Amino acid sequence: MGSFSIWHWLIVLVIVMLVFGTKKLGNIGEDLGKAVKGFKDGMKGEEDKKPATPSQVADASTVDVDAKEKK
Repeated sequence: MGSFSIWHWLIVLVIVMLVFGTKKLGNIGEDLGKAVKGFKDGMKGEEDKKPATPSQVADASTVDVDAKEKK
């Protein structure tokens, strides 16, 4: 009475898929994966992160300019 058989779990899985749909379940899984990755990155701390180099920030077609206000 305390444990469920494989058939019980299959029926529950089919009902969940009918209620939520496969697309929504896939989105939930993707969001959960991103949350876990973000948590792991946050636990590493700031000292483990490397500063971005200029080649990583902009590509060759980007122009860096200083804007001055006209008086």
